[in-house]
Formats: sequence, structure tokens, C-alpha cells
Amino acid sequence: MVKKPTVISTFAGCGGSSLGYKLAGFHELLAIEWDDNAVETFRLNFPGIPVYHGDIIKLTGTECMRLAGIKAGELDVLDGSPPCQGFSMAGKRKFDDPRNSLFKEFVRLLKELQPQVFIMENVTGMVKGCMKQAYLVIIKTLRDCGYQVKGEILNAMYFNVPQSRERVIIIGVRNDLGIEPSHPKPQTKPITVREAFKGCENSNPNYLKSGEVMHIIKNMHQGEVGSDASKRLTGNKNKWFNMRRLDWNKTGFTITKAEGSSALVHPELDRVLNISEYKRIASYPDEFMFSGKYAEQKSRIGNSVPPNLMRAIAEHIRKKFLP
Repeated sequence: MVKKPTVISTFAGCGGSSLGYKLAGFHELLAIEWDDNAVETFRLNFPGIPVYHGDIIKLTGTECMRLAGIKAGELDVLDGSPPCQGFSMAGKRKFDDPRNSLFKEFVRLLKELQPQVFIMENVTGMVKGCMKQAYLVIIKTLRDCGYQVKGEILNAMYFNVPQSRERVIIIGVRNDLGIEPSHPKPQTKPITVREAFKGCENSNPNYLKSGEVMHIIKNMHQGEVGSDASKRLTGNKNKWFNMRRLDWNKTGFTITKAEGSSALVHPELDRVLNISEYKRIASYPDEFMFSGKYAEQKSRIGNSVPPNLMRAIAEHIRKKFLP
């Protein structure tokens, strides 16, 4: 029997990355997450994986290895998507945003666990403008831990995900392995919304039904941004800029974590997407369960790594870097 490669997921969220690793044939030893709703969702879908439900700052490397049943150097992959709002293009992108410091907690565990490979995911805002200096600091810090490190921007829509979602994927390979990091090449053509929604549940989430937003939704063209529709209809271009109507014949727009008017609108019906449709756009299987209210479920999906993207990365790592 072939031994499965091992992984520990930090900032595990609801389990998007974990599902990707599972599909790639990995054995997850431990998931680390502090958000109550995310942990509840994770446990619904991965009942056999131990979860450290708490603040990563309080988790020592020794305790992490005890929970995972490993010693330093034995882990194959350490995975992490540190909270990235401080780098996001949608935010103010402050260099000293305290949310940007959580990558140091990932680095702390990296130094102690010394896995063969690590993967770190973040938004593209971290490599643009003034924030590129923060990115260079991150890369240097990771290299100083004893790893060859390389980052690339990957778009999920080329990896069997019906969503245009660009992310920085940083891969590190421990120096003693003598292998230069690389990233998977595009695998698929973009999947259209029509293809993604085939056979999908067509229910109305009964969300965002106020008069003003419904006026915008009812008059949005396919592929149009809410702010453009608002300018065309009311002359006000400073509202609804995170709301977009999908186009049947194109891939989906990026799903965001934000609630309220930050939503994707059905290509044809005058409503926002339901959770079943959001799951399709994010490449979650229909049977994947989300807990909580509509807004919480949508937030979990928007804040997660698309499973099929992580599957492609994990399969690449298993083939190229792990003995």
C-alpha cells in the first residue's frame, strides 16, 4: 500500500484547501482554525481530521507536532492562507496592517516543524504597488527558514474552477532536498457559468431584496458591474461596485468574503446566487455542507481556496517534490 503524503493546514477555514489535498491523495494530520462557524463547517465535512480550534498565536510547535503525531522534519507539507485583508486590493492596503503580521505565525511553525514543502496562499494585492515591499520581506523571511522559495500568480479558472480568481501561490522546498520550486501549468479552459450551473438547484435565497438594490439588479446586463448599472440608471457610480451579474457564456467572477451588496447576481433571474450556485462557482461538490445563515455560508466560500485549484497544486507537489 502506497503511503499517503501528509499535510497540516493552518488558517484552514471551512476546508477548501483540505478538500483539495484530500482529492490529491494526501492525509491531513491537523487543521488549525479559530473561527467558530468555519470550524463547525470543517467538522461537518472532515469528521476524521483533528482540529485545533483556537488562536494560532497560542499554538506552540511542540503542541502542534504532538497533536499531529509527528516529529520535526517528518511532515511533508505545511499549508497556510494567512488572513490577507491588509493586502487586499479591496481594502486600504496599509503596510503595517496588524492582519499582515499573521504570516509570522506561519513562519514560526515552519521553523519548528521543518516540513519538506510549504504552500502559502494570498491575494494579488500583496505584490502590487507599495505592498510589493511587504511581499519581498515575506519571501526573504521564508528563505531564511531554510527553503528555496518561489511565488507565482495563478488564476483558478485554468484549474477546473468556474471562477476568475487570481491568487499568489508561494511554494517552498526545503534546501536539503535540492529541488527548485515550480508551479502547475494551466490545465483547463475556463468553464462557463452555463456549464457550471447545469442541473444546479434553482432556489431563491431571499437575500438583498430592498427597493434600491432590486432596481439595480433588475436592470443589470449580463457581465455588468453594479456601479456601472447604477451610473447608467441613477447617475451615481459610487455604489454597488462589488456586485456583478454573471454572464452565461463566461466564467464566474471572483467570490468575495464581504456581505451585503458584495454579491454575484444570477445571469438571468433577478436575484443573487444561492449557496448551491456559489458552491458550483467555487468548485465545491454539491454534497459539501456549510453551516450557519446564508451570509455566513457565502462568507466561508468567498474566503476559501477553491478546492480544485488546491488539488492541482497538491498533485503538482506530490509529483515533483515528494519522494
